[in-house]
Amino acid sequence: MGELPSKIVCVGRNYVEHIAELNNVAPSRPLLFIKPSTALTALPEVIIPQAQGECHHEVEIAVQIGTRLRRCTPSEASLAIQAYGVGLDLTLRQVQSELKAAGHPWERAKAFDGSCALSDWIPATELDAEQPLEFALTVNGVQRQAGRSTEMIYTIPDLIADISQQFTLLPGDVVLTGTPAGVAALAPNDQLELRLQQGDRHWSWAGIVRCD
Repeated sequence: MGELPSKIVCVGRNYVEHIAELNNVAPSRPLLFIKPSTALTALPEVIIPQAQGECHHEVEIAVQIGTRLRRCTPSEASLAIQAYGVGLDLTLRQVQSELKAAGHPWERAKAFDGSCALSDWIPATELDAEQPLEFALTVNGVQRQAGRSTEMIYTIPDLIADISQQFTLLPGDVVLTGTPAGVAALAPNDQLELRLQQGDRHWSWAGIVRCD
């Protein structure tokens, strides 16, 4: 996988239908949380913990940062994107619900080892920043999630610019940009396919679920 990022910054509640399916409230600004580099795995490896309740898939467009960013503008953020991919923000849903109910942080539900499975990276130079990206997740041959970058509440450049107001982004850092509706539990030996498409160009990656 090469050198690990210093952090993975994740965005919650960035698709209206996903907000509705979990009965959440839309945020007035991007909802951010961080996964450590130890959360990272590379597809096809998808790891779910045992005996901690359901582990849900959340498929997202992933962005790799190429230059140091601090308090940048959306235009500067666009120029700093080094590559795109697809990632899974794995979530222990029951654990998260209990933490939310108690007013506690989400790290136990979101930042465990293996909680971020990433595809290969597609260099930003191979994509058109002005054209939408489409992405999807299929589990055992059945499509569960599908989304489009134009459906985001906050655009990718706006997200990166907002993140950079709070945390300095370093080369290699990863931003997960939010998940569409359709999140559901994974089970050991589930066969996954993650897809990314722009126009008539498309990429796909396989995954297989195992228990930690």
